[in-house]
Amino acid sequence: MKQADFSLPQGHYLLSHSVGRPLATAEQDFMQRYFHPWAGDNHEPWYQWLDGIQQFTSALARLFNSQADYFCPQSNLSSGLTKFVMSLPETGRQTVRVLMSESDFPSMGFVLQQAVADVEIHFIPADLDMSDLSVWQQHLHSEIDWVFVSQVYSNTGQQAPVSAITALAKAQGCRVIVDIAQAAGVIPIDLSDSAADCVLGSCVKWLCGGPGAGFIWVNPDVLPHCQPKDVGWFSHQNPMEFDIHHFAPHDSALRFWGGTPSVAAYIFAAHSMHYFADLGVAQVRAHNLSMLARLQAQLAPWYVAPTDAKRCSGTAILNAGAAQDAVLSALKEARIAVDARKLGIRVSPHIYNTEQDIDAFIKIFTRAVSA
Repeated sequence: MKQADFSLPQGHYLLSHSVGRPLATAEQDFMQRYFHPWAGDNHEPWYQWLDGIQQFTSALARLFNSQADYFCPQSNLSSGLTKFVMSLPETGRQTVRVLMSESDFPSMGFVLQQAVADVEIHFIPADLDMSDLSVWQQHLHSEIDWVFVSQVYSNTGQQAPVSAITALAKAQGCRVIVDIAQAAGVIPIDLSDSAADCVLGSCVKWLCGGPGAGFIWVNPDVLPHCQPKDVGWFSHQNPMEFDIHHFAPHDSALRFWGGTPSVAAYIFAAHSMHYFADLGVAQVRAHNLSMLARLQAQLAPWYVAPTDAKRCSGTAILNAGAAQDAVLSALKEARIAVDARKLGIRVSPHIYNTEQDIDAFIKIFTRAVSA
C-alpha cells in the first residue's frame, strides 16, 4: 500500500502538480544525512554533505537512464536556464530567435528575455494544442535558433511530443531546451538517447523532494562547448586547488554549479528520488492513468484536458464554468486539496492516491456543480 509510504494530510490530497507529499521516512533520513554530521562529533561535515549531493545526481541518473556526470544541481529552473543560455557560444554574438509557447511557465520566458542580450521570442499562441505536432510544424521555421518546449503544460494538462519536436528542430539546425518539471516522476523519461541540448527539472512536484532541489541535464555532445559565466570554486575542475590565477571548468556538468552550494535540499530530495527509481515511474504513470480514467468517465462534460495517454499530463483539468467558485469552496470544506487556473480546476492523482480519493472528489464536484 503506497499510502503508508508517504506523509499525507487529513482529507484527500490531489495537488501533486504543485507540491508532492514527503515520504514518511524523509525526516529521519534527512536528520541522519544532513543534521547529524553537522551537530555530532564529526568535525568536518562537508564530506558527508557532498556525498549526499552525489546521491542526488546518482538518483537523477537512475530515474532518467543517463549518467550522473551529465547532471548539475540547481536551486530552481530559472537559475539552471540562465546559466545554460549564458554559456552558449552564440549568446551575445548574434540575434537569437527562440520559439516557445505562451503556455510555458512565465519564469522561463523571463529568463530568455533577460539573460540573452539580443533575443527575439516567437510565441506559439496559448489557445493552440501543444500536444499536436502539426502546431510545432507550423511555427518552426529556418530562422528559429532555439526551441524551448515544456514536456507538460501545467495549466492545460497537455503533454508535448518531445522526441518528435526535438527531431523536427534538429533537422532545422536548432538547439532544443526541454522543461520536464511537471513530467518528472509521473511520466517515464529516458535521456539515454535524447538529442535535446539541455533538460531542466525540479523535485518539488511529482518527485516529492521539496523545493530548492532543481537540476539541469546537459547533452554530453554540447557540454564541452558550454562556458558558464556564473561560476565559483565548485565549477572548477579541482575545487580544492585554491589558485586564484587558474580556473579550468569541470569536465562534467558540474561546471554549471557555481560557488559554495546549498546542500540540504538535495540531500532531502535524493531520498525520495531513489524511492521512485526503485518503484519505477512506469508504475506511477499506470496508476495515474487509471485514476484519470475514473475522472474522465464520471466527469466527461467538464473534462477539458486531453484524454489520450500520449497527449495528457498527470493532471486533470475540469472546467465548472460559472459554478467554479462554488465547487472550489465545497472542495475546500470537504478537505480535498486542489487548485485552479484559467482553464479550470487542476486535479493530480499520484501513487499515494486511491479510488476513494477520486470518488470523494467526484461526489463533491458533481453535487456543487449541479446546485
